[in-house]
Amino acid sequence: MPARNVLKSYLENGYYHIYNRGVEKRVIFTDKQDESVFLSYLKEYLTLKDTAGLTKVLTNPESSVKQKAEAAKLIRMNNFYGEITFLAYCLMPNHFHLLVKQNRERSIEKFMRSLSTRYVQYFNRRHDKRVGGLFQDAYKAVLVVSDEQLLHLSRYIHRNPLLKGVSLKETLRPSSYRNYLGFIRQEWVKPEEVLVYFAKSGINSYQAFVEGNEYEEKSLKEVSTLLLDME
Repeated sequence: MPARNVLKSYLENGYYHIYNRGVEKRVIFTDKQDESVFLSYLKEYLTLKDTAGLTKVLTNPESSVKQKAEAAKLIRMNNFYGEITFLAYCLMPNHFHLLVKQNRERSIEKFMRSLSTRYVQYFNRRHDKRVGGLFQDAYKAVLVVSDEQLLHLSRYIHRNPLLKGVSLKETLRPSSYRNYLGFIRQEWVKPEEVLVYFAKSGINSYQAFVEGNEYEEKSLKEVSTLLLDME
């Protein structure tokens, strides 16, 4: 019987919780560089590609060989701007969580194949020329079926570092939470679809929703069918 959440139901304009972990629960983000590379791939895939500008580099006789090679590489690279709306993420040492909306049927399938393949190739090259698979299995993608579930899932993702006993204020784990608080702006992260349900400040703010323990039981109930035991 297939593992839970491996068989995926792809719907146009559907919201999905995507997650995966390292094979044998091994670490997949060993340091800041690994985290930064993974996030840089997300940025490249989710940012509008400047095809016209890249073409000018290729056709400009003053462009260096290196510049032309980089431009050609970027033109060939898959791009999912307009196909994937990226709402939230959290990277933990041995697993990751993503929350996305796919605007076209099966965009997630292409997006995750490109992201996973590229990161595994990078990881294996960097870490003592490692070979073989890095992830435990195919990524898991679970359809979110209600607005309430969407909100509580974003809370679960942003509170994920707390499962390791570290407060949100102390954690150094990469996540989209600071985008939601307005501390940073990663253009490829789109928190608006969640924040529209909350006040900008006070007891009805998103920060109060995420950091308040009174939501814990309700949150776990809403996302219970979407979770994978990552311990």
